[in-house]
Amino acid sequence: MRIVLLGAPGSGKGTQAALLQERLKLPHISTGALLRAAVKKKTPLGLQAKELLAHGELMPDEVMLTLIEERLGKPDVKRGFLLDGYPRNLAQAEALDELLERIGLPVDEAVQIDIDPERILNRIVKRAKEQGRSDDSEEVFRHRMEVYEEQTAPVVDYYAERGLLTRILGQGSVDDVHRLLLSVLDVDAEK
Repeated sequence: MRIVLLGAPGSGKGTQAALLQERLKLPHISTGALLRAAVKKKTPLGLQAKELLAHGELMPDEVMLTLIEERLGKPDVKRGFLLDGYPRNLAQAEALDELLERIGLPVDEAVQIDIDPERILNRIVKRAKEQGRSDDSEEVFRHRMEVYEEQTAPVVDYYAERGLLTRILGQGSVDDVHRLLLSVLDVDAEK
């Protein structure tokens, strides 16, 4: 199963991907986590990412594709994967499809987690306090939402046009949203 999780920043993609990873035993590939690890290690990519992330900007497409291609080259993705935080624009979606076709691992399902932006803001503020993430301020969040609406929201249409998109409402409890996600992925919630 090869799944792309979509949704606005703070919509619960990472939380749901972590739960799915545990449940399905598939690697959770989070571009945010990959970038934060590069920042922590102070790699050249990490230094570039630190500045952009602090202002809510997206990384250049070619950098992200290189990062994703490297990760998808590892043997653990052969059974499938959960992609979280990528693609973030149409060019990335098209490049990802080309890459996945080339390596014989096309996307099976794209799931959009819909949630009210004000609820997301409350989550972001809480996460910033709990995890100390500098990219989680109200100002950065509002900018990230503008970038999301402008650049990432069209990716939802991209997957819908290909018959791969399912939308779920992400406003319940984590468990409620997870049960809904399992249902749309046709995974037995009781196992």
